[in-house]
Amino acid sequence: MRQYGDGMRILLSNDDGYFAPGLEHLAQAMATVGEVTVVAPERDRSGASNSLTLDRPLTVRRAHNGFLQVNGTPTDCVHLAVTGLLEELPHTIVSGINHGANMCDDTIYSGTVAAATEGFLLGIPSLAVSLASKPGTHFATAARIAVELVERYLRKPNPTAWLLNVNVRDVAHDELNGLKITRLGRCHKAEDVIRAQNPRGDTVYWVGAAGPAADSGEGTDFDAVGNGYVSITPLQVDLTHYAELENVTRWLGS
Repeated sequence: MRQYGDGMRILLSNDDGYFAPGLEHLAQAMATVGEVTVVAPERDRSGASNSLTLDRPLTVRRAHNGFLQVNGTPTDCVHLAVTGLLEELPHTIVSGINHGANMCDDTIYSGTVAAATEGFLLGIPSLAVSLASKPGTHFATAARIAVELVERYLRKPNPTAWLLNVNVRDVAHDELNGLKITRLGRCHKAEDVIRAQNPRGDTVYWVGAAGPAADSGEGTDFDAVGNGYVSITPLQVDLTHYAELENVTRWLGS
């Protein structure tokens, strides 16, 4: 059985692909903390959520930048790395740095969050880190925050594995106002699909944009990032709606 080796071992993945600038920044920064292994998708797999590839075998190749690329999803990458690819288990997993925020209901669809979730399900403390901006100017800020959180874990380990969703405002590090522990906000439903025609005259559809914020009040990830803070949201996988257990029980018994 594979065990934890000596020294800090850090597994990195993402959903933007092995070539993404956010992953490059993260790998360079994390190399100052421990031994880094990168296992990431061979192409952009944004929105892949927690999907596993079950209909075909997966391949792993060494990319020109030294990262390992997989012809699968972010979840595939972490699952493959932890359950067979690596000789020694990582002490922590960091997914990112995503090019764009992963807040509110978007966490359900996010491949970045999914990679971290897979690590958490396998019993390893995991972070999902996103730069909350499409221009993507300050990846170094998000990378530094990720390093600070991993170093904090080294100094004061959590007794159980955690899953943290981290969103960093796209500003220089010294312009951040600090860290805030938050809950997920809520978004309105997504916009309608966009119908179009391809050059061959076939009707095609593009998934509509995410809906605007419906709950961005105090305590939410939206509020923290909007006010210049790093949002840190502890996530869980249990989807049970406990408040409805009694109601459904009564409904079935009526």
